Amino acid sequence: MSEQVGYSKRSQLVAELAAEIRTGRLGHGARLPGENQLATRYQVSRGTVRSALAELQRRELITTESGVGSFVTFDGQPLDQQAGWARALAEGGADVQTELLGITAGGDPAVEEQFGPVVTVRRLRRSDGRPVSVEVSALPAVGMLADLPDAGLVDGSITATLRAAGREGGGGEQWISVEPLDAADAALLDRAPGELFLRAVRVTRDADGGLVEHVVSLLDPQRFRFHLSFPAAR
Repeated sequence: MSEQVGYSKRSQLVAELAAEIRTGRLGHGARLPGENQLATRYQVSRGTVRSALAELQRRELITTESGVGSFVTFDGQPLDQQAGWARALAEGGADVQTELLGITAGGDPAVEEQFGPVVTVRRLRRSDGRPVSVEVSALPAVGMLADLPDAGLVDGSITATLRAAGREGGGGEQWISVEPLDAADAALLDRAPGELFLRAVRVTRDADGGLVEHVVSLLDPQRFRFHLSFPAAR
């Protein structure tokens, strides 16, 4: 019983500190409170605190220096839907590279059933040389967009291509989930099959409700966090 209680307190402490780090309340480089302060705040023993800090260090969220303290090393960047996450990473000082995996006519049958014929663009993103995301974008196969498999993207950019095609986003919606990587995506991302990644599905529509872009992104949860804002209750 005592072992279960101890494990529960350790797990709760790990979860709460990890949440503060991932949401940015404890930012990169911030110093965590000392062991005595954490033990008092969470009403646990110093041994439980040390065990929790060791777990956070194992997850590469903090580093602990003997006699100095524990500091946040997590460098995840907020995902700004207006600017795009690649730009957010770059502005955070990361070296971002994009590899075009291919452009093909057609796409996910479920997407085409809902939106009509599409052209699919697959890209792999790297940050500081490490794969951090796979993106699959479905664009409506109309006008110049239908020729993308042969013509390629304008300036290598989907945003520039949509602008050139006169497709302006007027709004949309997004869903976020956590899912295990399948074998193919794991190989692209240089990860183990089954490793958990964030899965973001975003649909952007024009002012008339027509499809501008349907994109599915698999995002490394060690590098991204999501921030939602909402108006005050009335």
